[in-house]
Amino acid sequence: MSDESVCVAIDAMGGDHGLSVTIAASLDFLSRHPAHRIILVGDEERIRASVRAQGGSLDAYDTRLSLVHTDEMVAMDDPPAVALKAKRRSSMRMAIEQVSDGRAQAAVSAGNTGALMAISRYVLKTIEGIDRPAIATSLPNRTGGSTLMLDLGANVECSAEHLLQFALMGSALVSSLQGSERPSIGLLNVGEEIIKGNDTVKQAGELLRASRLNFLGNVEGNDIFKGTAEVIVCDGFVGNVALKTSEGLAQMLGGFLKEEFTRSWATRAVALIARPVLKRFSRRVDHRRYNGAALLGLRGIVFKSHGSADAFAFRHAIERAADAASHGLNRRIEESLAKGY
Repeated sequence: MSDESVCVAIDAMGGDHGLSVTIAASLDFLSRHPAHRIILVGDEERIRASVRAQGGSLDAYDTRLSLVHTDEMVAMDDPPAVALKAKRRSSMRMAIEQVSDGRAQAAVSAGNTGALMAISRYVLKTIEGIDRPAIATSLPNRTGGSTLMLDLGANVECSAEHLLQFALMGSALVSSLQGSERPSIGLLNVGEEIIKGNDTVKQAGELLRASRLNFLGNVEGNDIFKGTAEVIVCDGFVGNVALKTSEGLAQMLGGFLKEEFTRSWATRAVALIARPVLKRFSRRVDHRRYNGAALLGLRGIVFKSHGSADAFAFRHAIERAADAASHGLNRRIEESLAKGY
């Protein structure tokens, strides 16, 4: 993570677990990254009580931790239109407004995804040259690194031009976070051959091959976890299904590993012998370490944490947002657009 100081605004009330997670993660983040600052947005009395309950003190962080009070919040089942029009002082919206007003360089929320996208797009607007924002996140691959995938649900139907824009934004994000100058890009398809896929995917392939981006060609679903490409592009319907499937498999694996330690003495003995390897593997595929999806294409940095994230996972989302801000994510996107495709 860069040492350049950035401020991250936190929707303290959002997510399935609310303050018990967002406060713990924020305090942990500040203790690990002394150059950075946080603005907690939510009910001040409840925030202060939560900080005290977790053994912390607002005074201990001096000017690095500040509060913005509001007693309104977006519920996880609120329709985007309700969150946008009827809850103008929600903790989610006011966290994003900290970015639009220049008081913070990034915002993080574990709240309702549809509401977060609608409010972010309304408050921040899109970068000139980007038609639609996209949701992007990293998934672990077997090379020991990660693969960035987008879109993950913001745009169920996309044109070929939208997929090209997603590729450019994904390339900029990987470049800013991982230092890769020309990240490799794959287009998710039903086969590697250029003749396969629907008309939109075929047209997107043509646009990508004609672009200056480092396009490898079509990739298939199993390439996501092989690490074939650093960035994989698809529409939001396909991306969301792939993401939820991978999360389900990770949870199933975690449950299986725990179950093996409760079986007969023989399976427990084998599990104990294999435990160091299993722990390393489990750590590598732990989805909590990859928590934090970027809402790309906005005139401000916003990251979406998983709604059920624990404090460990939410802290990783804050770190990803701070990293993107300190490495000039939006500047890189704008510079890429200026150079043309």
